[in-house]
Amino acid sequence: MRGRIVGVGIATALSVMTGAASAETLPARKAGLWESKTTSTDGNTTARQCIDEKTDQIAQAAFGGGQNCSKRTIVKTSTGYKGETECKLGPISAAGNTVITGDFNSKIHMEVDTTLTGLPNAKEPMRRQMVIDATYIGPCEAGQSPGDIILPDGKIAKMPQPAPR
Repeated sequence: MRGRIVGVGIATALSVMTGAASAETLPARKAGLWESKTTSTDGNTTARQCIDEKTDQIAQAAFGGGQNCSKRTIVKTSTGYKGETECKLGPISAAGNTVITGDFNSKIHMEVDTTLTGLPNAKEPMRRQMVIDATYIGPCEAGQSPGDIILPDGKIAKMPQPAPR
């Protein structure tokens, strides 16, 4: 269950990273290997992802949840970006605020505050806060393909591709 809650929170945080319905768009991440460290009361996790321009766009759009979000805004601030989302993932509703800073070439810092309602076996809404720090490591390593997600245990997950239109 903990992993599902963290996943919903991350999905909500990343939903601000697509600009299709937003006033602003975020810069693309520099192509190469990125390491993301997520810290929350549910625990800490680190993963790496090999990206290029195409997979960065897919990653941002994958979490956009366009058809599942009634609100998705991003606004440029003096220090970065601020995003707000209201999304529905099955029976779960997620309302989130995200503050994003960084240069998108070497680092990205996200502070996420999400309230989840409709969680199985939860009578009250749950508030989840997390911090995600992503750091550019360098070029993707030998044998890695753009979209590869290197999990904490070393296993590689292939990033899902969007459905053909």
